[in-house]
Amino acid sequence: MSLASFPVENQSLEWRQRLELAACYRLLAHYKLTDLIYTHATVRVPGEPGRFLINPYGWRWEEITASSLVKIDVDGHKIDDSPHRVNPAGFTIHSAVHLARHDAACVIHTHTRAGMAVSAVKDGLLPISQIALQYYGRLGVHDYEGIALDLDERQRIIRDLGGYCGLILRNHGLLTVGRSVAEAFSLMFYLNLACEVQVATLSMGVELVIPPKEVCERVGKQYDQMAFDDGDLQLEWAAHLRMLDADPSYRT
Repeated sequence: MSLASFPVENQSLEWRQRLELAACYRLLAHYKLTDLIYTHATVRVPGEPGRFLINPYGWRWEEITASSLVKIDVDGHKIDDSPHRVNPAGFTIHSAVHLARHDAACVIHTHTRAGMAVSAVKDGLLPISQIALQYYGRLGVHDYEGIALDLDERQRIIRDLGGYCGLILRNHGLLTVGRSVAEAFSLMFYLNLACEVQVATLSMGVELVIPPKEVCERVGKQYDQMAFDDGDLQLEWAAHLRMLDADPSYRT
């Protein structure tokens, strides 16, 4: 599949999303936020309700290109002529979010070492760094129910996510939701960084300094206000894309 495969009117819509999501996968690989061929990042197909793009199952994320992404429906079934496999079971979590949150253009789920470590801690993400305070009052928690194969779990995922920007999936990993691929990636990058800081801090075995609740709430609100300023987000995303230009094969 290539840009020429799409009608002219769709080239700036679906193909653009393909480029963005392929870039996202390459970035997740670059920053070591992968679990070999497992977990997913998904994005809505513009102008096609109930249609999403997902990675070809079995591909390392360093290999993913815009044309290799597979179009699926809300049940994880392929709806295009892609020769690549998809992992329908892996879409259970993503489909729940996409179905319930119309602002969820992109959903990213990871199994990073730091994310899984924090997900196994009773208190979850602690407000011990400025990065962590970005998520103060903005994260939901979903209890572990086993491998996400049961479609009934969708309703509980939706309940626990609510209007938050992300979820800590107990004993499992992390999930972020964005109005764009760039936003979902930024939220995941910094959420994982906050987890890494927490793991490093707790490893020192010393007393923690936790800001007062009113300070935590204030910083959380500051980040809420900043979240609506796409200017910095676009600068950040553009910087990532410039780095990927050293190997622009994701664009194919």
